[in-house]
Amino acid sequence: MAEPRTITIVLVHGAFAESLSNWKPVLELLLAKGYKVVAAPNPLRGVTSDAAYISSILNTIDGPIILVGHSYGGAVITNAANGNQSVKALVYVAAFAPDTGESVATLLRRFPGSTVEANTAAPILLADGSRDLYFQPDKFRAQYAADLPETETKLLALTQRPMAERAMTEVSDVVAWKAIPSWFIFGTHDNSIPANLLAFMAERAGSKKTVTIEGASHAVMMSHADAVVELVEQAASAVRGDRSTASP
Repeated sequence: MAEPRTITIVLVHGAFAESLSNWKPVLELLLAKGYKVVAAPNPLRGVTSDAAYISSILNTIDGPIILVGHSYGGAVITNAANGNQSVKALVYVAAFAPDTGESVATLLRRFPGSTVEANTAAPILLADGSRDLYFQPDKFRAQYAADLPETETKLLALTQRPMAERAMTEVSDVVAWKAIPSWFIFGTHDNSIPANLLAFMAERAGSKKTVTIEGASHAVMMSHADAVVELVEQAASAVRGDRSTASP
C-alpha cells in the first residue's frame, strides 16, 4: 500500500494565472502534510500543445500521480492524463472537464452566467497573426477572485499570464475522466465558469465526490485552500485503497 510521500500531486493552473500565485496556499498545506508536489507551468497556448507539455512532465515522475487542474487547466489535464498509467486520480478545481469535441468556448455557451467574454480586454495581436487574451485589470477581482482581499487581487491582475485565443476554441481530443476516477470542487459565485455548468460536468464525469463551496469565487483554491486540500487527500486515500476515507 502506497504511503502519502510516494504519491505525487501535480497541480496545473489555468488561464490568466501562474503556478505560484495560483497554488501557493494549496502548496503550503500539501507540503506541510508530507506530500510530493509539482506545480507545473501551463503554457496556455492551446489544449493539444499544453497537454503534450504537461504529459512530458508526468512522464518524469515515478509512482502514482494525482493530477489537479484549475479552470482551463482542467481541459489540459483531461487530455494530458490519457494513456498514462501512473495517473490514478483527477481533481477538478473550478475546472473545465470537456468531452471529446468540446472546447472551453462551447462549454461556456452551454449554460448562461459566465462574464469571461464581457471582462476580457481587447486581444493583443502577435507577430504570427495569433492573438492573446487578458482580463481587464479593473474587472479582474469581480471576474476571478471576488472573495479575496483587493490588495491581493490587484497583484494578480497585474501579473496575469495571457491565454492564447485558440486555447478557448481548440477542442479536446481525448477524455481521461472516462477511464480515471475524478473529484470536483467549485464555488457557487464563480463568475468565470457558472456553477450549473460545473455541476453538469461533475455529474457527467461520474465524480466520486463533488464539493460545492457557498459564496466561493473562481479562485476557490486560494480562498478555500483547506477544502481543496481535503478533497485532494480523499483522492489520495482512494489511490492508497483506504476505504475508510475514500468513499464519497
